[in-house]
Amino acid sequence: MGSAKWIVGFLGWVSGGAIGALLGFIIGAVVDSGIDIARQLSSGSGSSPGTGYTGRSTTGGQQRGYTATEQRNSFFVSLLVLSSAVIKADGVTRQAELNCVRDFIRRNFGENAVAEAMRILQDLENKQVNIYSVGSQIADNMNYSQRLQLFHYLVQIANADGEFSQREKDILETIATYLRISNSDSSSIISMFWKDSSSAYSVLGISPSATDDEVKSAYRRMAMKNHPDKVATLGPEVQKAAAEKFRQVQEAYETIKRQRGIN
Repeated sequence: MGSAKWIVGFLGWVSGGAIGALLGFIIGAVVDSGIDIARQLSSGSGSSPGTGYTGRSTTGGQQRGYTATEQRNSFFVSLLVLSSAVIKADGVTRQAELNCVRDFIRRNFGENAVAEAMRILQDLENKQVNIYSVGSQIADNMNYSQRLQLFHYLVQIANADGEFSQREKDILETIATYLRISNSDSSSIISMFWKDSSSAYSVLGISPSATDDEVKSAYRRMAMKNHPDKVATLGPEVQKAAAEKFRQVQEAYETIKRQRGIN
């Protein structure tokens, strides 16, 4: 698949708004296979001109009528844009973090898409990402389970180099707020990578003072919220990553059970 086809397929609802504005600088820079990216982007790939939407209504981030391909494309472009903000958070662009993004693109789009994705990410390095505007656009158009999985990827990228800094943690918490992810859910995901004595409890969204019944209830709630089936429309690789997140919830529960002697 040519790179221009991949970018056009990458757009969907993100062709307008804050994300579309950030990606606008690549218009005209990449054209292959006879595809006019500028025309595709300005027309919103089938949406009303200038809106960036496909005429499908959304309410509180709940998708209405988006196809699986559109959901998948919007997820990937959102990942690229927000990855840029996370990678720049500590002032150092680390190869391990770039490799994490590269591997993700390779698994989901194939080797031919990697070079263009990395070029976009490199160009975004010189752009100021308005986390509030970008996060708001994503929250308006992506359902909650998919936003949780997107956030999980961002935390994974921050941790890719083995140095999960406080500045990275701070910007991730800010991103979570603008993605309209609850504090308990964002803390749960961060605690899967930011380890301390209370991490297992944080993964379940509770404190060490919780009763055994509260622990069991929290596990059931988090297991349901993070089940891989919730992101099935994003493709098998994303679902596989969600299964890993689900496993971490189970692992946290088992850790607490061992500590407390819960049967």
